Amino acid sequence: MSTAETAAKPMATPAKTKPDAATADGKREKRTIAEIRDSKRTGEKMVYMSVPDYTSAKWAEMAGVDVAVVGDSLAMVAHGHPNTIPATMDMMVMHAQAVRRGAPNTFVLGCMPYQSYHTVERALANATRFMQEALCDAVKPQGGKSQAHILKALVDAGIPTASHIGLTPHTIAMFGGFKIQGRTAEAAMKILEDALAIEDAGCFMLEFEAVPAKIARLISQQLTIPTIGIGAGAGCDGQILLCYDLLGVFTDFKPKFTKRYAKLTEVAVAGIRQYVKEVKEGSFPDDDHSYAVNDAEYEKFAAMVAKRRQI
Repeated sequence: MSTAETAAKPMATPAKTKPDAATADGKREKRTIAEIRDSKRTGEKMVYMSVPDYTSAKWAEMAGVDVAVVGDSLAMVAHGHPNTIPATMDMMVMHAQAVRRGAPNTFVLGCMPYQSYHTVERALANATRFMQEALCDAVKPQGGKSQAHILKALVDAGIPTASHIGLTPHTIAMFGGFKIQGRTAEAAMKILEDALAIEDAGCFMLEFEAVPAKIARLISQQLTIPTIGIGAGAGCDGQILLCYDLLGVFTDFKPKFTKRYAKLTEVAVAGIRQYVKEVKEGSFPDDDHSYAVNDAEYEKFAAMVAKRRQI
């Protein structure tokens, strides 16, 4: 057994998942903070998905996603920006409200956008907007050790809080772009220190982005809170992908960690091309896609139109 394996905490025994848990009235049961935290102990793999709108939120709930994340990546996939920096609180709250309406029985996590949490006062005000205006179940800023006082203030205020480390999109300018984090022992140690600070602040989970799989696994084993990975390997306690990425809706680029489970853009473009063709040739709309009128009423109307022309 290696030194790293000896230092690691024992892995939990996998438990059965319950993505379709329902109440007596048939409605899907929303996951709770306690269940999410306990997934670390039970070994249940939690499924997170970043969803930007009402329709994708409905898909998430119908498919049994545990947590619908309103990520500021929507600045890119829904608004066409080159990165997440232009996302604003107004934008995020509007999208979070739509997601809540689309997934009323799913745990919704609102991601705090760039510069919305750089002071305790600002963080509390903006996190409150997510909870009050959008009815989110929790919030997620970014950062570890340097942001621990912010995270603790949110938790102390009674706001369920998570965090995001590794590649943090809000600081890509400092990283020199979207680059993998934790490839050296020193860099990996910094991520561990960030993770422990997040745990100590009282957060109920954390997200790793773009961290080598072995590093993310070993760090995850040092924690008592669950870890969610995106580009961080299978050793995390759960996974997150963007809905528009995994379904092939957003096609500007494809991160290495994204697996395409569908090619909806190809299907959509093919459908729209057929629509254009049928309109151009006059075959749409046909009788099956048009409304009828009583023949007698039509003749009466035609006579009225003819009479009007004679005036």
